[in-house]
Amino acid sequence: MSETKILLEESAIPTHWYNVVADMPNPPAAVLGPDGNPVTPEALGAIFPPALIEQEVSTERWIPIPEPIREIYRAWRPSPLYRARRLEAALATPAHIYYKYEGVSPAGSHKPNTAVAQAWYNREAGITRLSTETGAGQWGSALALAGQLLGLRVRVYMVKVSYEQKPYRRSMIRTWGGEVLASPTDRTESGRKVLAADPDSPGSLGIAISEAVEEAASRADTNYSLGSVLNHVLLHQTVIGLEAREQMALAGDYPDMVFAPCGGGSNFGGIAFPFFADKAAGRDVRLVAVEPTSCPTLTRGVYTYDFGDTAGLTPLMCMYTLGHDFVPPGIHAGGLRYHGASPLVCQLHHEGLIDAVAVPQVATFEAGVLFARTEGIIAAPEASHAIRAVIDEALRCKESGEPKTLLFNLSGHGHFDMAAYDKYFNGELEDYEYPEEAIHAALAHLPKVGTA
Repeated sequence: MSETKILLEESAIPTHWYNVVADMPNPPAAVLGPDGNPVTPEALGAIFPPALIEQEVSTERWIPIPEPIREIYRAWRPSPLYRARRLEAALATPAHIYYKYEGVSPAGSHKPNTAVAQAWYNREAGITRLSTETGAGQWGSALALAGQLLGLRVRVYMVKVSYEQKPYRRSMIRTWGGEVLASPTDRTESGRKVLAADPDSPGSLGIAISEAVEEAASRADTNYSLGSVLNHVLLHQTVIGLEAREQMALAGDYPDMVFAPCGGGSNFGGIAFPFFADKAAGRDVRLVAVEPTSCPTLTRGVYTYDFGDTAGLTPLMCMYTLGHDFVPPGIHAGGLRYHGASPLVCQLHHEGLIDAVAVPQVATFEAGVLFARTEGIIAAPEASHAIRAVIDEALRCKESGEPKTLLFNLSGHGHFDMAAYDKYFNGELEDYEYPEEAIHAALAHLPKVGTA
C-alpha cells in the first residue's frame, strides 16, 4: 500500500537553517531609520540580542542550529508529511496533494520553531523578560511556551478582536506562565493614543507591535520578540521546508507548486524558501503565498517603505503595505491581519520570483470543512487559506487533466477556532473585500522618506 504519512527520524532534524538571502538575485533592500539613512545593526541592540541581529543581516547560506535548540525541537520535529489521498478522491483530481503538518507542536502551530530559538538566544544574552504581540494567539502561546521552557517571563499584547474571539488561546498563554493583555491597552503611550482616538478600537497587529516595542525599549531586562516578518524569524522557520524536501524525496515526488498562507510571511517563508533554493538552481517550481481578500497586502498593497507598526516606533522596511495605520476587518484568520509583510517575501514577489493570490473568507472555511471531512484534521482559519488555493488548483488540474504535484503548509490546527466554524455553519460569516478607497486613505499617511 502506498504510504500516506511520510516520517523522518529525529536524527534528520536539520542541523542548519537556510538563509534565502544567499540565493536572491539582488541584495535585500536596506532597513531605514526615520531620517532615511540605513539602520545600523548596533541600533537594533535596544530590543534584540546580538546573535539575532547577526542573523537578521547575514548573507551566509547556512546558519548552524545550536544543539540545545535542536534538543527542544525533538519534542515535535520532524513533523509529518501527508499525502492527502482522501481529498484527492473527493475532488476527483489527477493532482497529487501533500501537506506538511505543523499542528503537532505543543502549541499546535509552526510558531514554536522560532519562539524557542528567540527565547534561547535572549537567555544566552542575559535577558529575563520578553514582550511581544499576537494576532490570533498562535505566536503569543508559542512564545509563552518557549519562555516557560527556558526560564523567561513573557508579556503578550493580543489584538483585542482576537482576544475576544479566541479565549482559549489566552488560556494557553496563561497556562504556560505568560501574561496576556487586550491591545490597545492603557499601559503604553502608543496604546493610550489609539484609545483616545477610538475607545472601541478592535486593535491591529501594528498597534500591538507598537505597544510591545515601546515596553521592550523602556526596560533593560526586556527584549522584543516578533513572530513573523523579520529575516531571522523566517530563517528559523525553514526547518519546515528543509524537512519537506527530504520527505518529498522519500515519497518519490517533487512539488510543481508550493502554497502557504501569508500574513507576516513566516508561514510561507518556512516552507517555500528551501524550495526557492531549488528554483534559484534552475528547478521549475512555483511558490504561492495566499492571503485574505480583506487584508490584501501582496495583491493590492503598494511596494514602498513603511513602518512595521502603527505608532512608527520600528525602522522603515521596504515591503508591500496597506499603510501602517490600516485597521483590518475582524476576520477569523487573525494571524493574517497585518498591513505589511516580510521584506524578503515582498522583494521576491516584486521581482516576479514568487506568486500571490487572495481568497475570500467564506470560501476559505468551505475548504477547511471539506479538508476536515476528508483528511480528518480541523485546520486553523489561517491554514485554510492555503487549502482553498490548493483545492482551486486541484480543480483546475481536473479540468485540464494535468497531474500536478501540490504541496502546502498546514501550519496549525483549529481546535481553538471552533466558534469561527460555528459562525460558518450558521451562515454568519461574511466576505470582506477591502474597499479601494480605504486602502488609498491608509496609504496617504505613508512616511515621506525612503521611497522604494
